[in-house]
Amino acid sequence: MAKKEARVIITMACQKCKRRNYATMKNKMHNPDRMELKKYCRFCRVHTEHKESR
Repeated sequence: MAKKEARVIITMACQKCKRRNYATMKNKMHNPDRMELKKYCRFCRVHTEHKESR
């Protein structure tokens, strides 16, 4: 029986322009909800809220 992976790769999308700018990892066991981080968007040229996209 295979062990389920806790860490997964996710993509972060800018909430202003909706472009997917970042790829990062998260632990599904500790953070089951979608992540939200304030990151720099090179297309908007400003720090914006980035949400985990599916």
